[in-house]
Amino acid sequence: MSCAACLRFVTSKEAQVEELPWGPHEWLARIGLTESRLLQLVRVSMPAGKAHRFHRHPALEEMIYVVSGRIEQWVGREQRLLGPGELAHVPVNEVHGSYNVFAAPAVFLAILSPAVFAGPALIDVSRDEPWRTLKPFTE
Repeated sequence: MSCAACLRFVTSKEAQVEELPWGPHEWLARIGLTESRLLQLVRVSMPAGKAHRFHRHPALEEMIYVVSGRIEQWVGREQRLLGPGELAHVPVNEVHGSYNVFAAPAVFLAILSPAVFAGPALIDVSRDEPWRTLKPFTE
């Protein structure tokens, strides 16, 4: 999508949906969809028993805001249970993971910045120590 086709208003119909192992991602703001160069926004629907295992974003800061359900959220070695209206801040390059250890699905918004960056968006560290020992997870 060229900038001429970029949107100022994005409806659910126009969201770019990605099917990932830990649940569908509805991108509402990202390069090619909007003109935003500083912010990205994705709505994640995480089924019960799924997880976005420990990972880091070398160039991205992230906010995770729970809309419905609950998640076990890790930022570094600190873990909290988050419910609707609660948020976790993840500094640039900080290891983190979102785990739905509950019986109900969870929906959360991830706000990432910037939208334009160099290098990989994500590095999975879930098989590295100390993360694999800290939170073993079987799907």
